[in-house]
Amino acid sequence: MPMVTVEWLEGRTPEQKRQLSAALTQSFVDIAKVAPEQVWIVFRDVKRSDWAMAGRLLGEPPASEK
Repeated sequence: MPMVTVEWLEGRTPEQKRQLSAALTQSFVDIAKVAPEQVWIVFRDVKRSDWAMAGRLLGEPPASEK
């Protein structure tokens, strides 16, 4: 049973999640030859203030703007 975890920044709509889960499920069906019922997908929406890149929280302005 494939288990897919999608971690991304919050703000996506339920429709976007629906579309992505349908596309991921179909890819597993086509490529991995599993039944759709075997594909589990978990969305983890992360606040910008809890995500950092290049040593900077995404919820903060760049150093040049402080």
